[in-house]
Amino acid sequence: MKSGRTSAPFVDAALVMVALLDAVVMTDPDRPYADIVAVVAALALAVRRRWPYLVFALTLPAAAVSPASAASAVALYTVSATTRNRRTIAVCAALYSLACIAQLPDYGFPTAAHVELLVSLGYNIATGAAAIFLGQLVQARRDLQQRLAEIHQAREHEQQLLAQTVLAKERAQLAREMHDVVSHQVSLIAVQAGALQVNTSDPDTKTTAKTIRELSVRTLDELRHMVTVLRASGTAPTELTPQPTLAGLGQLIANSGIETRLLGDLPADISAATQRAIYRTVQEALTNIRKHAPGATATIHIQRHNATIEVAITNTPATRPTQPLPGARHGLIGLRERTELLGGTITCGPTAGNGYQIQLRLPTTIH
Repeated sequence: MKSGRTSAPFVDAALVMVALLDAVVMTDPDRPYADIVAVVAALALAVRRRWPYLVFALTLPAAAVSPASAASAVALYTVSATTRNRRTIAVCAALYSLACIAQLPDYGFPTAAHVELLVSLGYNIATGAAAIFLGQLVQARRDLQQRLAEIHQAREHEQQLLAQTVLAKERAQLAREMHDVVSHQVSLIAVQAGALQVNTSDPDTKTTAKTIRELSVRTLDELRHMVTVLRASGTAPTELTPQPTLAGLGQLIANSGIETRLLGDLPADISAATQRAIYRTVQEALTNIRKHAPGATATIHIQRHNATIEVAITNTPATRPTQPLPGARHGLIGLRERTELLGGTITCGPTAGNGYQIQLRLPTTIH
């Protein structure tokens, strides 16, 4: 579209030059007024796109008194290519034909000596007819391109709807699986933990069972909300669970069941995204300690250095045998992706004392 608009002035200039050349070639020394109207008609082609009917009217005198037919043919083509009214095109064709026939009285009735004039008039009329057909052809081609573009857009929209439908079905299936399998198993964990809390007399066991039950109940609530979000695909937006901040870090540590020291101050003036990244990193680190280093203690050290905030979560070696638990390392992958989006880095690895450390560095974006 942009290249077409750029080339339009050059096309119009070329047509003006061709019409002027036609006027010069067909010059009649005995009829200077014919040359003048032919030049005016040629120059009028410069504004044919903006005022096609006015330009056509200005070229009619040239068709009536001059053998030069290029300007009139271009003007007739422009009218034919821009209007959809067939009557208008027929009227313009009739006016053009009458203008061409109007030259006959100036030369008398046709005789053998005037055959050349009749051939010239016939050529002019044929040229006008060709201009009309060409204009209609260009208009039909333009309409066809528009229809093809509309069909292409409709197909893209249909593909998007199909993709959304498939995605909605997958989300609904995932929601059913989460509800029927995961939620059911977490409910059993909560029930068993509640029964253990009631039936045991050991205070430590009772406390542990209470923590397990509370975490199971909280997990069930989050699962139910996630199922609602999944099932609401394609409908009105569903409100997401409130995202964690550093204000909830203390509660997270208390519920972890791990002896943890928190060193440093919790900055409250950093962005919500940075706070979520720190919270999720600590959460993942404590989860990994419970899974892979039972009985270990942990230290969370938070430091702020001007435009950077560093968080180091270090744990001691395990003091009890580890239990084989399923894991796909998706947690660390997700942390790394979240950190990279915020322009930070995250490293993890064993320490000199056979422990493990996760170190997070983030820019301190102020909210």
